[in-house]
Order: sequence, then C-alpha cells, then structure tokens
Amino acid sequence: MAHKRRKNVLKHTKGFRWGRKSKYRLAKEATMHAWTHAYMDRKKNKRNFRQLWQIKINAACRRNGMTYSRFINALKKHDILLDRRVLSKIVEERPEIFEKIIESVNK
Repeated sequence: MAHKRRKNVLKHTKGFRWGRKSKYRLAKEATMHAWTHAYMDRKKNKRNFRQLWQIKINAACRRNGMTYSRFINALKKHDILLDRRVLSKIVEERPEIFEKIIESVNK
C-alpha cells in the first residue's frame, strides 16, 4: 500500500523540476502546494472574469451616457434577467443590440 501511495504521488508530480519529481518527500510537499494553488486560482479565475465583464459593460454604458451601477439597477427594475457574462458578449459582438437594451431601460 505504501508503495502504491508513493507511486501515485510521484505520478502527479510528473513535469516538476529538480528533486520534486522523483523524491517522495519533496514530491508530496510539492503536490500539496500545487493543489492548494490550483484550488485558489480556480476561484480567482471566476473573480477576474466577472471584473473583466463589468469593465466592458461599464465602458459601453458610458459611451451611451449611463453609468454601470445605474444600468444594472435599471435592468433589475425592468426585470431584464441578463447576467454580466451575456451582457459583455453582447457589447463585444452586437453593440447595436446593447444600445437598444440601454434605450429600453431608460424609459
């Protein structure tokens, strides 16, 4: 069992540098840190994308004479259920449709 466990750890450290790919003690430590960082960075990735979507929407809103916060508030008041990801896609690919959305919430 111990051999199987060690073999499994070393399998996960394939591609690491120096002794961390071949020496069990170093490999175990390296995988622990690597998996911790992988978990944290998956969370950070979501955060960064949401921030990017907000920046794109804000820029498009300001071109049309509105701020981001007022735009999001107006969307909620008019029961328009588009999330930030979809809105940023619309801004990039179909700016004319985004302008129509802004006109509809300005009424």
